[in-house]
Amino acid sequence: MAANLTPQYLEAEAAYKKAQTAEERLEALKKMYSLLPKHKASEKLQADLKTKISEARKDIEQERKSPKKAGVSYKIPKQGAGQYVIVGAPNAGKSRLLTRLTRATPEVAPYPFTTREPHVGMMDWEDVRVQLIDTPPITADYLESYLSSMVRTADAALLVVDLSDDDGPFAAEAVSERLAGTKTHLVSRPPASVEDPTVQHVKTLVVANKVDAAGAADRLAVVRELFEPRFGLQVISAEAGTGLAELRAAIYQFLNVIRVYTKQPGKPPDLQNPFTCPVGSTLVDMAALVHRDFAEGLKSARIWGTGVYDGQTVKRDHVLHDKDIVELHI
Repeated sequence: MAANLTPQYLEAEAAYKKAQTAEERLEALKKMYSLLPKHKASEKLQADLKTKISEARKDIEQERKSPKKAGVSYKIPKQGAGQYVIVGAPNAGKSRLLTRLTRATPEVAPYPFTTREPHVGMMDWEDVRVQLIDTPPITADYLESYLSSMVRTADAALLVVDLSDDDGPFAAEAVSERLAGTKTHLVSRPPASVEDPTVQHVKTLVVANKVDAAGAADRLAVVRELFEPRFGLQVISAEAGTGLAELRAAIYQFLNVIRVYTKQPGKPPDLQNPFTCPVGSTLVDMAALVHRDFAEGLKSARIWGTGVYDGQTVKRDHVLHDKDIVELHI
């Protein structure tokens, strides 16, 4: 017998997966439990939720008893077409990559653990921007307390691998395993459904850096053996600029979003500032991005783009395509 989870329950579950504090987790878990249909098929899930609620309460109590530390929690609002978190082992070249893809200026040095806090930059690709966040390094024994939450709530991750060191591929594998220990799994494509609501799958691109280093070809073969069957792989040199154009395109395309331009009646379209929304989005989905009231009051729209004649009137459920131009009628 299926648990027959309601859309409201699934919405609460999504909020739980995005929670960044124990308080947020507790509120989402309580809502999930209240919305869960109570019958025999859901007994195991009921028990799991009760356990998680108890654990969240203990975490909150422990945090209240523990001395407060400054700078241990970061909430970075999403901007642009999507948010990527850059993760990797010490000296993988994450900060250099951020400086080459964006205008951000984090400290870059040849010694490990240079990055102590997140650094944000915006990457330009054609007419859109993507948010990139450089983070402190991860090892089998070291993970900043806030970092798994940051990865879980991102749209995607970049796992940077150091090709200048024989240990580089294995250190990157240790990063993935360390995050998996927090139920944060780096994957190429998240599964359609997950039994354990505490597990978060984050779609990830693997970036093999320093391809110009001596011995990089042999280490790249190891990277391919470890990661390529499971992940998309980009090979670059952040220092020399090799492969960065291809990486920019891959970063945008991996988000699986489309660009939609808007126009007002009787005026030319705004082709400089597109809205971005997931592939498969409808007209009403896009209208909600413009303004919540637009989605509620939307009657129809005129479309210029794929599969329509110029200026064709379409209904609310019309599926949009990349570079469509939309004129909303409220």
